Amino acid sequence: MDLKKLQNGSDIRGVACEGVEGESVNFTAQNAKQIGCAYISWLSKKLNQEPHALHVGVGRDSRITGKEFADALMDGMISAGATAIDCGMATTPAMFMSIIFPETNFEGAAMITASHLPFNRNGIKFFDQDGGLEHEDITEILTLANLLNPQHIQQEIPCCDLVDIYSEYMKTKIIDELKPLGKGEKPLEGLHIVVDSGNGASGFFVDRILKPLGADTTGSQFLEPDGRFPNHVPNPENKAAMEAIRSAVLKNKADLGLIFDTDVDRMSAVLSDGREINRDSIIAMIAAILAPKYPGSTIITDSVTSDRLTYFLQDVLGLKHLRYMRGYKNVINKQKELNASGIVAPLAMETSGHGALKDNYFLDDGAFLGVKLVIALAQAAAKGKKLDSLIEKLPPLVEENEYRFKISGEDFKEYGKSVLEEFKKRAVAAGYEMPQSYEGVRLSFKPGKSSAGDVEGWMLLRLSLHDPVMALNIEGGRKGDLAKLVKIAKELTDGFEKLDRSLLK
Repeated sequence: MDLKKLQNGSDIRGVACEGVEGESVNFTAQNAKQIGCAYISWLSKKLNQEPHALHVGVGRDSRITGKEFADALMDGMISAGATAIDCGMATTPAMFMSIIFPETNFEGAAMITASHLPFNRNGIKFFDQDGGLEHEDITEILTLANLLNPQHIQQEIPCCDLVDIYSEYMKTKIIDELKPLGKGEKPLEGLHIVVDSGNGASGFFVDRILKPLGADTTGSQFLEPDGRFPNHVPNPENKAAMEAIRSAVLKNKADLGLIFDTDVDRMSAVLSDGREINRDSIIAMIAAILAPKYPGSTIITDSVTSDRLTYFLQDVLGLKHLRYMRGYKNVINKQKELNASGIVAPLAMETSGHGALKDNYFLDDGAFLGVKLVIALAQAAAKGKKLDSLIEKLPPLVEENEYRFKISGEDFKEYGKSVLEEFKKRAVAAGYEMPQSYEGVRLSFKPGKSSAGDVEGWMLLRLSLHDPVMALNIEGGRKGDLAKLVKIAKELTDGFEKLDRSLLK
């Protein structure tokens, strides 16, 4: 098999074991071995260092194929002449930090993970000193891996408890920030915080961070790693997962609930009253935490964030909102670009929960975002306030939906582009407001200020990057507005024969 077929954006992903009907294994340990060998060749070339001078850390999440694939990846790295270090169960952001931490100071790192995907999948995320690798880097590595057949070299592999180093780093951040509260080494005493790990790799957040700092973590659940994810998918975008942490918060009368994805690069939260803090609201809360330190700065989000969020960021917090493209690498790269040009952008965050901070190496780190919320919770409690005071002026979500239209035919990309062009022409002819959009076509509707009449909300029609699908996101500002916007969307998408609009009712 051409290993380039395993590429998924800037990641590598595939079916690693049987267990899901209709899915055949297309990613094997042997493939991982080839890829590990190719990565060392790529890294050696980039750094202009001989392979024997390279030290590369390898970690994994809780997936059932994780150890096998990590062993194979390290085998390939060793065959190329590098020193591989086994970091065991780790997190994706911790693997990048292994390049930064003075205790490790690796030249490169890799994480065996397929994020929130089902248990039978696995994949690899690579890092160098500049962060996660780009799409073209992965293409180059996989192209080279196709040509390799690395031999096994018997060699003892050193181990590193990276999560311990990483946890100490997080604990120090909390202690330093909360010194003014005068609680010393137990700054979280009096706070009740529950964590749902979904049997992924985030259980350490309870045992190595929250508990040692004095927090009550009673009610935390699914902390034990289990690569079959028997309780729910570890994914902050999953409704069952969010309901699980919401129920835990309410049942245990906790001050805050945190939920992470499998490899801990994403996070969402639940407030003491059971309100879910995800999508727009998690972006709003992190931005509110950062706003005093970065007045007037720019917050970068993906394309499907709401007009409500724009109002909160700009009119309430006095920040600027750049609604960019979907894809966590896209928003992070835009953040790096703006900061390099002198425009301060402290946060780049997707509605999926990927959030990168300028203060944290532009790294999308769910645990670091969790630390930010924990610090904010303690600071609010010291003032007799609750965490939700940070976003009390964020207008509530009223009505929303996403419709995914399948495109028939082989030329789905060209057809999708033609749909967007015609959609835009029709919207212009109808006199609808069309704010700037970096992907797809976005329309905004305000009562009394729109040719559509008395309707409030927005819609975004965009083409999937990889699949024959067009996604339509719609949000109504008031009860009944969603139905009005759906009617407008029907009119604007009428007559496209290859577009399956059967879901648009």
